[in-house]
Amino acid sequence: MVKRRVHVAAAAIISSDGDKALIARRPSNVDHGGLWEFPGGKLAPYETGLEGLKRELHEELGVEIKRAQPLIRIHHEYSDKHILLDVWQVHEFSGEPFGREGQAVRWVPLDELVNYPFPAANLPILQAVMLPTEYLITADEEEDEDRFDACLTRALVEDEVRLVQLRAKSLDEAAYLARAERALALCREHGARLLLNGDPSVLEQVDADGIHLTSERLMALDRRPISETKWMAASTHDRKQLAQASRIGCDFVTLSPLRTTPSHPEVAPMGWHDFQQLVELAAMPVFALGGMTRHDANHARAVGAQGIASIRDFWKAPDA
Repeated sequence: MVKRRVHVAAAAIISSDGDKALIARRPSNVDHGGLWEFPGGKLAPYETGLEGLKRELHEELGVEIKRAQPLIRIHHEYSDKHILLDVWQVHEFSGEPFGREGQAVRWVPLDELVNYPFPAANLPILQAVMLPTEYLITADEEEDEDRFDACLTRALVEDEVRLVQLRAKSLDEAAYLARAERALALCREHGARLLLNGDPSVLEQVDADGIHLTSERLMALDRRPISETKWMAASTHDRKQLAQASRIGCDFVTLSPLRTTPSHPEVAPMGWHDFQQLVELAAMPVFALGGMTRHDANHARAVGAQGIASIRDFWKAPDA
């Protein structure tokens, strides 16, 4: 049986304070009736994603989009159809949203979205709206702990980084755990999440926000090794690794190298075209990694990425 292909545009409308998202309840007489969703609808054959979304939000909520940016594209297979969800993050709009078709609408704090039942195809959107657009990877060569703390504090305060991966392969276990505890305290103080790059069992010793798997650890797993209450990310470099990340339930991934980097000069970069093709296959948010700076953030979002991951662009001493 050939499945129907349905192209849907959806909106992650975020409040001006950045703390809430607008969701709507599906009517009881349609598929997945009674579940909550990010508002939007099917595109007409002649419409682009943004054009269709502007029409749908006017018809459904009585608002006009002023500024929006691609957030994530999701391919989802149901038993009878293939859904492509083209999701945009709406930064500015005019009008006060209300259910013009009689549907319930509600502003919900981002950390409470998990308490609402959504169709399966909407679940990656939940992950995307709860993640920032910048992912700091700490420098591995930093041996001076005072300097490490200073560099991390500067990134948290001056760059307002809110997602951090603690990567320190050169440290032994005791030194890594000690650094992890200090990094966690700094991240908690500044409202950031900390993921540990190591064996998943390290979360039993440091109660960080999640784990970041190397590609080698990722490919060795046959199931998700940590609780659903923690974030799980992974480093990926190709289609096979992206498929594995999806299979074991990663919440997001990095995909690299987009450009040649000093740390891996022998690895051929994939470039923006191949990166976009791989992101289209991913079933979760993807951070672009490899020579990325904040100047690349909008380009990365335009080709489907969640944002950029970087060491060099964020890891600087306070007086740098």
